[in-house]
Amino acid sequence: MITRIRLPHRHLAPPGRPGPPPEPPRRPPPPPRPGWGRWVLAFVLVLFVVVILLARGLPGREPRAESYSDFVAKVDAGQVRSVDIGDKGTVTGRLKDGTEFTSQLPTALGAGQLEQRLQAQHVEITASRSGQGSPWLSVLLAFLPLLFLGAFFLWGARRAAGSLTGGISAIGRSRAKIIEAERPTTGFADVAGYEGVKQEIGEVVDFLRSPERYARAGAKGPRGVIMVGPPGTGKTLLARAVAGEADVPFLSVTGSAFVEMFVGVGASRVRDLFEEARKRAPSIIFIDEIDAVGGRRGGGTRLGGNDEREQTLNQLLAEMDGFDQSSGIVVVAATNRPDALDPALLRPGRFDRQVTVPLPNQAERAAILAVHARGKTLDPGVDLDAVARATPGFSGADLANLVNEAAINAVRADRAVLTAQDLDTARDRVLLGRRETSNALLPEERRSVAVHESGHALVAALCEHADPVAKVTILPAGVSLGVTEQLPEAERHLYSEGYLTDLLAVRLGGRAAELVVFGEGSTGAANDLAGATLIATRMVREFGLSSVLGPVGYAAPGQQLLGETAEELQRRPYSEQTQRIVDQEVARLLGQAEERALGLLRAHRTALDRLADLLVAKETVDGAVVLDVLRREGA
Repeated sequence: MITRIRLPHRHLAPPGRPGPPPEPPRRPPPPPRPGWGRWVLAFVLVLFVVVILLARGLPGREPRAESYSDFVAKVDAGQVRSVDIGDKGTVTGRLKDGTEFTSQLPTALGAGQLEQRLQAQHVEITASRSGQGSPWLSVLLAFLPLLFLGAFFLWGARRAAGSLTGGISAIGRSRAKIIEAERPTTGFADVAGYEGVKQEIGEVVDFLRSPERYARAGAKGPRGVIMVGPPGTGKTLLARAVAGEADVPFLSVTGSAFVEMFVGVGASRVRDLFEEARKRAPSIIFIDEIDAVGGRRGGGTRLGGNDEREQTLNQLLAEMDGFDQSSGIVVVAATNRPDALDPALLRPGRFDRQVTVPLPNQAERAAILAVHARGKTLDPGVDLDAVARATPGFSGADLANLVNEAAINAVRADRAVLTAQDLDTARDRVLLGRRETSNALLPEERRSVAVHESGHALVAALCEHADPVAKVTILPAGVSLGVTEQLPEAERHLYSEGYLTDLLAVRLGGRAAELVVFGEGSTGAANDLAGATLIATRMVREFGLSSVLGPVGYAAPGQQLLGETAEELQRRPYSEQTQRIVDQEVARLLGQAEERALGLLRAHRTALDRLADLLVAKETVDGAVVLDVLRREGA
């Protein structure tokens, strides 16, 4: 049972001026980055290689080394054209045929006789000295690789800083998407159902459009609106609809965009966000997944904490509490974890209005299915109302996935038209998993699963308050070897004791059928036993449906509150004696449910065997077959 609690709220003042001021001129876009920047790295690398090659000397042909004796013999033979003699006795020369050579003079003998021989053969003689050249050039060539390496790292660091949207100073700027001229095409008409939610959100838009209407009646518009609800219910879609409906600037940002590894960056982004909103007032700020930044702050005996997140939250609280009521700024937020938000964020004056976006009811599910069926060809036999009745607890995202899975199933069958069977198969795919048609069971396993599911179906058909049986199958799907599907006749919000008692009997009907037919149970009832135990435990501990324990309710522990520790959450709010009574009452309820299921199936043993045989033969039967089997037994 779900109890809806409506919190008291107050409304704050609308802008106290005759009309919205003109919007300021937009900031000029940043200058484009020059195109030559990408070639800088390649140029630096090429220049670095050229300088290294020049410093080390370009690779070429190595001259041939000659001994001194061979060198003198070639001089006497007149084969040498020119020589260059160094101060260390090194000789480099060229023969008349163009061949280069090197040699080494024996410095102890002197070079007088060699000079006479060279002059006699008319050889060109030059002298050189080692270590020639500027010393500054040598130092430059030695340190040039380090200079180029440092320049490369400096260029990379500046390029990385420039990628942060303008450098280090842009880290603290808000990353909100500002929607002004090009607004989303989504409107309230594209959001099926949720008329009450659209009315509350629409009042915010209307207040910003026409503040004078509220001022004449003395009404004050809300300063902040937070949408809470389960995932997939369309909170972000409603925010896009607000952006499409509003004629004011819309600044959209996610809660995770504030928190960074640097302390103080999130607070700076919050300040910049509200500064942008003030410049464009009247305006709407939308913060999606606000629990990422608005979680409860550390307190009590908790040690440690996230300084960056808490500073960001403190700045958000200060901005929401400090901006002028006449500025025309409304903050719209969305979260699926309202219990995790800090209480200071939810107080009136910051978020005055809390809008609950629940799971859609049956009529809303039919409308949502119609929206998602646009652009798809449906078979005339498809009844969206029946599909909506068969999908209790589905969110809008689940319904969109359901229609998409049905379309994929039609494509798999090489069809462009979606049939009722496609939607039914898609529902089983979403709830149970992929149907394992190739997973062949052993004959005894197939018979056991058929008997088990027949027990569920017959007990459901025989119990007065149980939901009608829609389909029974023994085809494996996901982790289930067989399934008995029940569809409620109407949307339930309260569950009577009779309904819960019948539900326990239906859950234990499969195990009871195995006991009746085979005389023993199996592991196939593990999931049924776990679900039945959970229902019986809540009946005793929370719903007060135990005559022994009485009208006492011990709800399950909720989320951690301010100052609570993990040990306090694990501590039960009742004694061991009370826990013993709870265990005894749970066992009594489960035992009574099993005895009731056994009695019903023994009284209808013929119908049980006949339905099991039909399942073995056909694998899948609908609810009408179950009722027909019971009628034939009574005939």
